Formats: sequence, C-alpha cells, structure tokens
Amino acid sequence: MGHYHLMVNHSPGRSVLQPAGPRRRVIFWRHGRTSWNAAGRFQGQSDIPLDDVGASQASRAAALLAGKLGSASNADHAVRIISSDLSRAYSTAQELASLIGTPVAADPRLRETFGGEWEGKTFEEIISSYPEQIKLWQRDEPGIRAGGGETRVEVAQRMVDAVLDSVAELPDGGTLVVATHGGATRVALAKILGLPEPLWRTLSGLSNCHWSVVEAADPAVDGTGVGRWRLLEHNVGTLPQPYETPEDLAEPVED
Repeated sequence: MGHYHLMVNHSPGRSVLQPAGPRRRVIFWRHGRTSWNAAGRFQGQSDIPLDDVGASQASRAAALLAGKLGSASNADHAVRIISSDLSRAYSTAQELASLIGTPVAADPRLRETFGGEWEGKTFEEIISSYPEQIKLWQRDEPGIRAGGGETRVEVAQRMVDAVLDSVAELPDGGTLVVATHGGATRVALAKILGLPEPLWRTLSGLSNCHWSVVEAADPAVDGTGVGRWRLLEHNVGTLPQPYETPEDLAEPVED
C-alpha cells in the first residue's frame, strides 16, 4: 500500500490577497454597519449612510486590506477599486482609496437588491406581512421578487456583468476591489463560481466590512477577461477582532 505525503507551503509573508503571476483577483468587500443594519431593517437600495460603528469598521478593514495589497503604483500588479454608488459602500471604498492612492469608480450595477415594499421594514414586519414570499426569498427561489423589486438572479447578473467589465481592464496579475453589499455579494459569488441556483444558499453572507476573494482559475491570455474562477477566502477580514456572525445566519438583513 502506497504512502502519500501532504506538502504544505509555510512560506512567510505570502498573502492570498497579493497577485500571483498573471492571475487576476477580485475582492468582494461589504460596507460597514449602518443604523438600519443595527435595527434589522431591509435596506435594499435605500441610501443609508454608515453609522459611527460602521465608519470605524471601514477604517480598520481598509488598513488591513491596504497592508495586504501594497502600493497601487506598481503598474504590473495594479489595484483598482469599484463601488456601489450607495453612500454606505462608497464611503467604505474611500477609506481604502485614501490609503493606497487609487480612485474609486462608482457603478450602480453594484447596488444591493431593490426591495420594493420591503425596504425600511424590519424582518419581523416582513415575515408578518409577507410570510410566504419571504420564505421563498430566503430559499433563493429564482423567480421571487423582493417586495416586488428584484429577483436574486437579476441581482447576480448585473453584479457579475459589472465585475467582469472591470476585470477585463485589469492587467495580468491585477486586483479588483469591489465595495458593495452583503446580499448582492453572496449571489454574485455563487454565479461567478458557477454554482447552480439550488446551491446558492451554500454560501454564507458577509459580515460588515468582511471580504471574500476569488481568483481567475486560468491565467489571463489577453485583455478580454477570464472564464473560470475559484474561491480563495470567504467572509474574513477583522481578525484578531472577534468573529461576527453574518446577518443572514442570524437576523437575515438584506443590506
């Protein structure tokens, strides 16, 4: 019977956030906390600013990301930042931009799900008034519209379109930081990784100011983008601070 040995690379200083060779990487970064997050309200596309806690989270997470990313002035491994145009995400993105000297490009396709009649309501109120719809929504049923607004599939498609448009402009080895929202990030990750819709719920949401990292599975050949992706990190970012449970595992807040 043969023996198998697991080879582990313990090389210090290597971060999965640092570009490796020609592969392009995308960091999906959720915004900091808002007063509606704290109150358990469905924010959707309502433009709610960061609260004091959220501003502190954004500052701390930006410092961690900046330390991993290094200088954006290296043209060979450029860092670019795009953001939802909603203020809670854009303000979060600006914290990183101020540290690494990279401008932020706003893109409304990176907004959270439009929640129609649900926006501003707590989940207790939504469950009371729309019990069947919210149950199907939380199961990621593809045709269900949040409060008469968008479906999960529609959100995932516009998110991925925006990300891939920007990825196509990256040089080989470049990193794209996407400052956006928890619910939109989860379905975008599922779609870009190629998960079938019934398995989208296998991915958790993101805690405030946590991030997830995907890498192009195949080296980029030209500037037309890439096809397959793999997940490197998911819902990390505030260590050594205590781990925070994603809202959609506790109070299911769509932000």
